[in-house]
Order: sequence, then structure tokens, then C-alpha cells
Amino acid sequence: MTTFVLLHGAYQGGWIWGPVRQRLEAQGHRVYAPSLDGCGDRAHAMRSGINTESHGAEIAKLIEMEDLNDVVLVGTSSGGMVLAAAAERARDRIARIVLADALALMDGEKIRDIVTRKGSVENDLAVGRTPEDAAGSLFQDLDPELRQWAIDRVTLHPRACFYEPVKLPSFWSQDWKATVIFCTEAVNPGRPHQERAAEKLGASWHEIETGHYPMLSTPGRLVELILAG
Repeated sequence: MTTFVLLHGAYQGGWIWGPVRQRLEAQGHRVYAPSLDGCGDRAHAMRSGINTESHGAEIAKLIEMEDLNDVVLVGTSSGGMVLAAAAERARDRIARIVLADALALMDGEKIRDIVTRKGSVENDLAVGRTPEDAAGSLFQDLDPELRQWAIDRVTLHPRACFYEPVKLPSFWSQDWKATVIFCTEAVNPGRPHQERAAEKLGASWHEIETGHYPMLSTPGRLVELILAG
């Protein structure tokens, strides 16, 4: 039995990991898929002061308070940065990290260096998509019913996570057992970005012929690769 903590990306919540969580739990694994502060079912808590580091700190605290050990951290999209921030803070409890079509920024970089398209909603606290924008641009590779289900759950994301440089003083200098999973049909973060991460981490490399949301489009295959390491 392995303990997994699954970290979602921007405009999402823990809900996006549902099909993966179900498959892992069916195999007897222990799985956490929290919504990050200000996101998903916690969107009502949106406020100033939420950033990648605060997200990482709350995941590290979750791991500590639940007394989790030998954790496999899985991050997708901007959740890759939360993974790095949490892993730094809970190093002794982390067995492996998995970047699933995830952003993997170096210390001092910011998401807007990589993902430059602005949201149709941008204010002092958050960025995101209107329902109309989301319907025209997100989850394109999903079947219509599943796509609408996902669009109905889209929320805003804390602005600082996009615009503030990440602070990772030790993550990239440590040794990690790591896996990078690249989705060949996704525009961002793209192959060069993820190849850089794999090289830096000495990670195993896998590819899935799908878009940016493999946890919904190909959950069975994603589970296979997460377990394969």
C-alpha cells in the first residue's frame, strides 16, 4: 500500500483527480486529493496572501498532521510548483515525486514566464476564465459530457501563483526519485520545459498521447505510469 497526495493545477480543485483516485484506492492505496487554498470547493476562501509557497506549506502541514510517510507526491500543471514547495518542506516524508504534464520552475522563475496567455478574468486577487471562455478553450480532448462536467467545476486561481517568482532554495539541489509524464497534445508547459525538469531530476520519462488533462482523458494509463515510477 502506497500513500499518494495528488495536487491539482490552475482553475481546478481536488475533484479533477476523481477518476485517478478511484482507481488507486481500488488497488488498496491511500489517496489524498485536496483542493488548495482558494481553489475548487475552497474558492470561497480566496484572499490576498495565497501563493505557491503558502500552498506548498499547507500540503506539507497536511502530510505532517496526517503523519504520512513514504509519500508519492503527484502534481499536474501549476500543481507541479506546489509539489516542489511541499517537497522541500516535508523532505523526510517524501518517497517519490511525479510531474504529470506539470510546470517545474527553477528558483526565481514565475508561471507567467512559461504560460503567457492572460485569463479572461484578472483582478487583484485571482485569475481565471469566464464560463464562456472556459467552454471555448479548456478540456478540448474530453468527450462532451465529461467536458461539460469539468467546465461546471472551474474556479479562479490565486493571482500570486502566476505572477510571483517561486522560492525554491533547496528543491533542485536535492536528490529525488522522480517521474516526468509528458502529454504530447498539450500546448503548455511543453516538451522542452518538461525535458529540462527530467534532466535536472534524473527522472524516468513517459509520454501519453493526450492533452493537458490526462487524469480525465486517460486516467487508466496515467495510473499505470504513476505506479510504474
